Amino acid sequence: MSRGKRYNGEAKLNMKKVLAVVVALLVIVMFVFVIYKLVSNGSGQRMTNDYYFTSFKDNKYGVINNKGEEIIAPSYQEYIVIPNNKTDIFLCTYDVDYTNNTYKTKALNSKNKEIFTDYENIEPIANYDSKNTISYEQNAIKVQKDGKYGMIDITGKEILPCEYDELYSLKNTDNSIIVVKDGKKGLVDSTGKKIIEPQYKEIRGLGTDYKLGYVVITEDDTYGIVDCNNQPVLEAKYQDIKSIAENGIYAVKENNDWELVKKNGEIQLDTGLEEVQDILGIKNGNVIVKNANNKVGVVSTVGETILNMVYDDVKPAFQDTFIIMQNGKYGVAKKGDELVLNPTYTTMNYVDTADIIEASEDGITSNLLDANLETKLTGIVLEINTLKGYIKIRQDNEDKYYNFKFEEKSERDINAGNTLFLDKKDNKYGYVDKNGKVVVDYIYDDAKEQNAYGYAAVQKDGKWGAINEKGEEIVSPQYDFTNNLNIDFIGEWHLGSIDSNAVYYTK
Repeated sequence: MSRGKRYNGEAKLNMKKVLAVVVALLVIVMFVFVIYKLVSNGSGQRMTNDYYFTSFKDNKYGVINNKGEEIIAPSYQEYIVIPNNKTDIFLCTYDVDYTNNTYKTKALNSKNKEIFTDYENIEPIANYDSKNTISYEQNAIKVQKDGKYGMIDITGKEILPCEYDELYSLKNTDNSIIVVKDGKKGLVDSTGKKIIEPQYKEIRGLGTDYKLGYVVITEDDTYGIVDCNNQPVLEAKYQDIKSIAENGIYAVKENNDWELVKKNGEIQLDTGLEEVQDILGIKNGNVIVKNANNKVGVVSTVGETILNMVYDDVKPAFQDTFIIMQNGKYGVAKKGDELVLNPTYTTMNYVDTADIIEASEDGITSNLLDANLETKLTGIVLEINTLKGYIKIRQDNEDKYYNFKFEEKSERDINAGNTLFLDKKDNKYGYVDKNGKVVVDYIYDDAKEQNAYGYAAVQKDGKWGAINEKGEEIVSPQYDFTNNLNIDFIGEWHLGSIDSNAVYYTK
């Protein structure tokens, strides 16, 4: 058994209250299926070809695998965290005493055996992005011994000695973990490699990619930059440095004025920024700036005005094209404040990895625009998968696929490894195999594609059930999922309602 104590006011105990935002991670995991070979080690933890998910039944949490088999019976009041769902490491919090702010933790494997018992406390390392969406370090675990913190990997091997007063992930930056010793902050990566020795008051990421480097702040409140190899880039002598960088150009504040400087400290631009109160971003050789009236515009890195500071917000889009906001609505402008798309949209985002703009007037139905700002697709966007290079969109009550050239693709093109493929005939749904042979007759009013684990949700008379990879009905249609954001099954377990508490499978 392990015992811990809350600190810094962080919500470390009631995992139910912080797990709703794990939806994004869960969706990614559900659609990425990689077979792992069996690997054993002396810690009691195993890498297997099973995948694991938190379960919930009778107001208790447990664990199931991707076959729907119960691995840990639901018996815990607190949410069970599975940092890496390809690995049977289940982090359990129990015996919570809210009066004294204490709790116990333990790690279990798929045999319900306690592992990593040499430590007083075992916790996941939570990562938060800019929207406070939570995920977890998949290959590193936070542990405590003799009141100090360190890390082990998923085999139980110590990768960072327990010698730190605190340890947590750097927000919105991957592969970056803050360590605190004697009140000073340093940085390690997820393998335990030391990047920055504990010597700074604060450390910030220059972007989501750790390779961009870090802003470091001294006790004297001076700012500098250190790269991911612990090499100084800019001397810690500035009043501020924005968490942005491109092509070795940095935005720094010195003598109460903003400047653009190069890696060697040479000034790139120190004029034309007198009215600038804040710098919001640098991309494609342009700088997004804000004045004292909170109006936003764009200047180039050589001082040319691209957009005047007259907008409520500006975001980069295609080359020399910007998403602008006026009076709460979004549109598109080019150099010289040329409005090429009037601000009529409630949401608008540029997906740089797909080179498209997604814009919506009602927050539900979206238009997808190409670099010529032509609307190529309209519907409810379900997924833009930059890894596989496709768009999944709901059109005419059907899920359709397109590549980034906006060419329609079939489900078989996208999910070639599936055994069943959704098909429609006479307004009814069934399933065919990869050769087009009917496996499940057209008897369902609605249906979902086969998930990564072989199951598919089917609907009849307004109720949902499930079939397995052979097309056999394993759960007769019986559930009303009218209010569910996502419908999915693993065996007889279905994805629970996604609310402010947790994400889990239940039955």
